[in-house]
Amino acid sequence: MADQSPATSAATGPARSFGGVADAYDRGRPSYPRAAAEWLAGTEACTVLEVGAGTGKLTEVLVDLGHDVHATEPDPALLEVLKRHLPDVPVSGAAAEDLPLPDASVDVVVAAQSFHWFDHERALPEIARVLRPGGRLALVWNVTDLRIPWVRRLGALIGTQEHQDDPAGPVVVSGHFGFVEDASFKHWQVVDRASIQDLALSRSNVATLDADAREAKLAEVVAFYDEYGRGMDGMQLPYLARCFRATVVREDAGVALEEPEGPRDPMTDTISDGTDTDMLLIDFR
Repeated sequence: MADQSPATSAATGPARSFGGVADAYDRGRPSYPRAAAEWLAGTEACTVLEVGAGTGKLTEVLVDLGHDVHATEPDPALLEVLKRHLPDVPVSGAAAEDLPLPDASVDVVVAAQSFHWFDHERALPEIARVLRPGGRLALVWNVTDLRIPWVRRLGALIGTQEHQDDPAGPVVVSGHFGFVEDASFKHWQVVDRASIQDLALSRSNVATLDADAREAKLAEVVAFYDEYGRGMDGMQLPYLARCFRATVVREDAGVALEEPEGPRDPMTDTISDGTDTDMLLIDFR
C-alpha cells in the first residue's frame, strides 16, 4: 500500500483506492534498497510477517535475503499482483488489525509504505501479539528527495504525502515496543514518460479522482516530463528509504535480534546502492 492519510483501518477508506490501479502501482512504484531490507529484518534468515505488502515490492527483497516471509494484504487486486510475481510466498488477505498468525510466531513484522493506514490502537497490540520475545517491528517509507528543484515541482503535481514529521510516533507512545531506532538509505528510480504516469496513478490522491480529472492530471505530468525529462533515457528520481525499528516489550522478552545502532541523518547517510552522486542534486535545467 502507499501514500498518506490520517491513520485508518487498512481495510477501509482511501487505503483501498489502490486496487483499481494495481498494475500501475506495480509498474510505477520504486523498490527498496537491499541495505535497507537488511537493516529492517537482519542479515540472518528469520521468520518475517509483512503487513500491507501491496504488490510485493519489499517482499521480493526480503525473500532474496533468505527470509521466510508471510505476506498479508487486504486489497485483493494488489494481492493478486504479489501472488503473480511471488507464487511461492505464503499470503493472506488480512489487515494489520486482525493478523492470521498464532501468538509469538514471527521474528519480525515489517510494513513498507503502509503503517500510516493502520488503526494503530488495534494494529500495534496485534503486531506485538504475533512477535516472539526479542522480535521487532520494522517500518519503511520511500520518500522523494525534495532538496532538488525538479523533484519539488513533481511533488507539487502528484503530492508529497509520504513526507511525515514523525511517521513512527504511534510506536513510540504505544507501550508495546521499546526504543525506536531509525536509519535512511539513498537510492534512485529511473522513470520514463510511461512510468512517471504510473507513479502518478499510484498516488491515492490521483487514483481517487474522477476519470476527467485523472486524465487532466496525467496530462500535467506528461508535460512536466517533456520539459524536464531525458526522452528515452528517462530521469533518475532520488529517494530516501526512511527506516524505523523497535523491539517488542513482553514479560518474556529475550535479547534483541541485533545490537542497536545509532540513528543516521537522512540527508548525510552514506549507505547506498552505489549510485548516489552529488551531480544528481543539480537541477536538470
